[in-house]
Amino acid sequence: MTPLTRTEGAHAPAPGHPRRGPGRSAVPVFVFMALVAGYMLLPVYWLLVSATKSQSDLVSTPGLLPADWHLGENLAALFSRQDGVYLRWLGNSLAYAGVGAAVGTLLAAMAGYALTVYAFKGREAVFSMILGGVLVPATALALPLFLLFAEVDATNTFWSVFLPSIVSPFGVYLSRIFAAASIPVEVIEAARIDGAGEWTIFRTVALRMMSPALVTVFLFQFVVIWNNFLLPLIMLQDERLYPVTLGLFTWQSQTSRAPELQTLTLVGALVSVVPIVITFLMLQRYWRAGLAAGAVKS
Repeated sequence: MTPLTRTEGAHAPAPGHPRRGPGRSAVPVFVFMALVAGYMLLPVYWLLVSATKSQSDLVSTPGLLPADWHLGENLAALFSRQDGVYLRWLGNSLAYAGVGAAVGTLLAAMAGYALTVYAFKGREAVFSMILGGVLVPATALALPLFLLFAEVDATNTFWSVFLPSIVSPFGVYLSRIFAAASIPVEVIEAARIDGAGEWTIFRTVALRMMSPALVTVFLFQFVVIWNNFLLPLIMLQDERLYPVTLGLFTWQSQTSRAPELQTLTLVGALVSVVPIVITFLMLQRYWRAGLAAGAVKS
């Protein structure tokens, strides 16, 4: 048997004594985590309670206390308002965020793979420019994008919101980090020796090795596009093209002359959270694996 070192012997438990679990020092940590979790979940609780109230209960009862259950009636009113325009807004958001995140993730994967595998002049300068794009806030780009689309008469169209959404400098950055960590150069060289083309290598080898990381990129991009508000506000005038964020803002701005819209706005906000929750639950296993890979290998 290998003898214990001084350090190991000092910390080893005595024979016959079980290892101790978390002591009193862990109690403040648990209390702090519970307070943080409660602080973060409090708005969700308020939204859920408010969505179950009628308009009269909403303005006459405390916000955190439940009242008579009217969620079913509120949902029916939400989906029937203006010939079901909310469902159209929800479908627009799914198109902007779902398709936009998928295309944006593919483009980010291709760019990150190219910046990792191919050595070309100016590669680091290009990557530095991409990192600079991460630091530029989206609000600073909204007006220049509007002017660009106005030059080609493409404002107030689906593409004026969709095309800017598929560009993600942060996704390119993550893709390059994950590609460098997960794709061995030897595997690529072996595929080339076997006669595989560059597109085939990327599609059959690189994408599979990067898949946990790409799920992480997809989730980040999906949430960013889903919550995007300023770009649709600037680009769109046609109500039929609104995403759900802009549509609910429009209803909220009309509550002074149509008070019932206040309840519909809250119910619509609650329903709009459901696709994000479902997406996270479906992809959380790959998301956590991607984050762990990035934290360990980057």
